[in-house]
Amino acid sequence: MSQQLAARIADKNFAMLSARLLADAPEFKVHPARSDYDFNPEFRRPAGEVRLTPAAVLMPIVAKPVPTVLFTQRTSTLSRHAGQVSFPGGRMDDTDASATATALRETHEETGIAPDFVTVAGFMEGYETGTGFAILPVVGVLREGFTLLPNPAEVNEIFEVPLEFLLDPKNRERQSREWQGRKREFYAFNYGSHYIWGATAAILVNFAERFSGL
Repeated sequence: MSQQLAARIADKNFAMLSARLLADAPEFKVHPARSDYDFNPEFRRPAGEVRLTPAAVLMPIVAKPVPTVLFTQRTSTLSRHAGQVSFPGGRMDDTDASATATALRETHEETGIAPDFVTVAGFMEGYETGTGFAILPVVGVLREGFTLLPNPAEVNEIFEVPLEFLLDPKNRERQSREWQGRKREFYAFNYGSHYIWGATAAILVNFAERFSGL
């Protein structure tokens, strides 16, 4: 599965990728289908009791001979998710025409990658975080030739991980830690010195599940 998808992206044949994704972005008013509470549903508050902040991230698949996924590591000075590995993205502004526009704008602001380097392949189900965000994952194919200009106020590092590594179930772990007095379970990946966990890891697992059985 991982080899087939990686090979088709390397050959710039994106049909199989798009066919396994949602063609249209889910509406933000719909409660996200996936969440930080998937492993511990008893901790989730009823939908009517929580007000979620709309956000969008770009999952950038770099169309190299060996395709990779691009990540950012957030600076340690940010008020939320400081130091964590994430996809480029952020909360939706009133001036954004769509969630896709949010993901592309935030990617440009955080990494310097211009929107015209990105071909949007499709979307995944919305994802609710325990910190109160409703995230729309936008999957995009990133052509080579871009220049990285990381925003030092938000991004400590930009790095890539081979797509094949992330699609292989052997490379994901189910871990747990205590948060706000409760044991929380989550997915995690270890790649070299980089630790990818929480919502970012869960979105990667959701992506891999769409291509299982190929």
